[in-house]
Amino acid sequence: MDIYIEGKKIGADHPPFIIAEMSGNHNQSLEHALKIVEAAANAGAHALKLQTYTAETMTLNIREGEFFIKEPDSLWEGHSLYELYQKAHTPWEWHQAIFEHCRKLGIIPFSTPFDETAVDFLETLNVPLYKIASFENTDLPLIRKVASTGKPLIISTGLATIAELDETIRTAREAGATDIILLKCTSTYPAPPANTNIVTIPHMKELFQCQVGLSDHTLGIGTAVASVALGATVIEKHFTISREDGGVDAAFSLEPHEMKLLVEESLRAWQSLGKVHYGPTKKESSSLQYRRSLYFSKDVKAGETLTKDNVRIIRPGYGLAPKYYDIIIGKPVKKDVKKGTPVSWDLI
Repeated sequence: MDIYIEGKKIGADHPPFIIAEMSGNHNQSLEHALKIVEAAANAGAHALKLQTYTAETMTLNIREGEFFIKEPDSLWEGHSLYELYQKAHTPWEWHQAIFEHCRKLGIIPFSTPFDETAVDFLETLNVPLYKIASFENTDLPLIRKVASTGKPLIISTGLATIAELDETIRTAREAGATDIILLKCTSTYPAPPANTNIVTIPHMKELFQCQVGLSDHTLGIGTAVASVALGATVIEKHFTISREDGGVDAAFSLEPHEMKLLVEESLRAWQSLGKVHYGPTKKESSSLQYRRSLYFSKDVKAGETLTKDNVRIIRPGYGLAPKYYDIIIGKPVKKDVKKGTPVSWDLI
C-alpha cells in the first residue's frame, strides 16, 4: 500500500524514496547545515533527515566506565558519550530554519526523535513523518509516543532480533501507527557490505507485512542500488558536502555527486524490475529480423537436392527457423532458386 507524504508517494509502484541524512555533518554551523540542504536538493534527494536530541536527553555527563568510548575501531574512540552528542546534535533552534529551507527547495524535512520531549517539539513544527533509530528500536515508550501521532513511521532494524522487531511493530500498531516502513540496517560505521545481509529485506516485508528499505552505512552506492532489486522502497544514506569537511559521520557519508548517482541509479534499478516476461518485448520486435534462419547459399535448379553446401544458417531471420535444418536437408526444390533467397516450405 502506498504511503503519502507531502504529495510524495512511497511504494513499490514508485521510484525509491531517497533520504539524505544530515546527522552531525553540519559541524555546529547553521550556515553549513543550510548548504547541506541545498546540496541534497540539487542532488535530487527526496527528503532530508535531522536528528533531534541534546546530550542531556541522550546520556549522562560522565567521562568514565561505560560512558567512555574505548573501541579502537570506532570513529568516536576517545570521547565520552556526552561529548559525542554535544558535538553531533543539531540545535533545536535551527530546526525551523532548516525545515523551511527544505520546503522552499522542494524536499521533505523530517527527523529522528530520541525521547518524548523531542517528539513534542517536532510536533510544533508539523513534521510529516518520523524515524526511529536502530539503537532506539526497543524503546517502547518512545515508539508509543511517536505512533500516537498517527504519522508515517520509519524504523531502522539494526541490532534487533525478530522477536524484538515483532514487539516494536505490534507496539507501534497498537498505539496508532498504520504506515510503517522497516529499514534493514547494520549498525556499524562504516558497515562492510559482507555484513549487510540485504537478502533480509524481502523476508522482512513478508514477515511484517509492511514496506521495507535500507538504511545504508556502507561506502559507495552499490549496496543501496542492489537493495532496490530486493524490494526496497526507501533508501537512507548519510550525506555531507565534502568528507574533507569532517564531522561525526563524514567518513561514511555520500558527497553530492555520489548522492546524485544514487538517485539516478536507484531509479534505473527500479525501472528495470518490470514484470515476469518471456519472448520479445514490443521494443525488441524489430530485432527479430536479425535472428539466424535458413537461406540458400548458392543458386539451385528445380529438382536439385538441398545439401549443407547450398543451404546455410545465417542472418537475417526471414527464412525458416534453424530447427528445420536437418529436416530439409536431402529434400528437392520445386523450382529454380537464386542465392540469397530465404528458405520457405513452398520452395521444397
